[in-house]
Amino acid sequence: MSALTAVGVVGSGTMGRGIAESVLRAGVRVVLHDSSPTALSAARKHIEGSLNRSVAKGNLSAQEVSDLLARLDPVETPAALASCQLVIEAVPEILEIKLAVLASIEDQVSQSAVIASNTSSIPITSLAKALRNPSRFVGLHFFNPVARMPLVEVVRTVHSNDSSVAAARHFVESILGKNPIVIGDRPGFLVNALLIPLLLAAARMLDSGYADAESIDASMRLGAGHPMGPLELSDFIGLDVVCAAADAIYAESRDPALVVPSNLRRLVEAGHLGAKSGRGFFAAPAVEPAEV
Repeated sequence: MSALTAVGVVGSGTMGRGIAESVLRAGVRVVLHDSSPTALSAARKHIEGSLNRSVAKGNLSAQEVSDLLARLDPVETPAALASCQLVIEAVPEILEIKLAVLASIEDQVSQSAVIASNTSSIPITSLAKALRNPSRFVGLHFFNPVARMPLVEVVRTVHSNDSSVAAARHFVESILGKNPIVIGDRPGFLVNALLIPLLLAAARMLDSGYADAESIDASMRLGAGHPMGPLELSDFIGLDVVCAAADAIYAESRDPALVVPSNLRRLVEAGHLGAKSGRGFFAAPAVEPAEV
């Protein structure tokens, strides 16, 4: 990958705009692509609001915010990605959509550009099938909220060449100032392989009547030092996201610990998705959804 002057981000939802903001704060131009002008406008407004909050806290000046926003290029057509040395796909966790988007990205970028996916649960090797040259493809799994979470999983496949993996790691560590962990393409990668079974175990305990929700969460906060109990964390992440991640990991591993318990599945079917819908395991005011 040549010297990094522009990063493309495809998808302007929660994760896409979070990644875009982090790249902007690192001083790098961002080409933010989404086919929806409404979504692009909302993403720019969200990023501007976040940067302005940094002004209110004394971390940025108004001029610095203006300079950062000048490096943000929201575009509706993928052709603008041609100037990017790295493009990160951050569209919804639906295999068919991601495959189509990745193929479109490859059609636009140079042969030396690195292409990455921010998927949290779909195998990177499965996504690599969309590309004619899968050797330049890696996973870059960010965590929400992107600006505050210091970890990024760099996922390599059997196709990924050393230079693409090194470039992705350099981007995370030296450009964004985050902590990269390079791992193989395993079900759930690393964080979700550990986290999702814990969240499901808590839901299973609640479903069986082992303990009530408040006691389950209090036990992990007070006994294990977790800042948030597993049921509250599931609500924050989004119960639909937890189910989707569990289903994806189970499809590969067949690990019974990844079987979604009935109570969690029923909540999702009822539209009780956690904090973003105002009700999940707990009742809560609606907030912006998270993603694992």
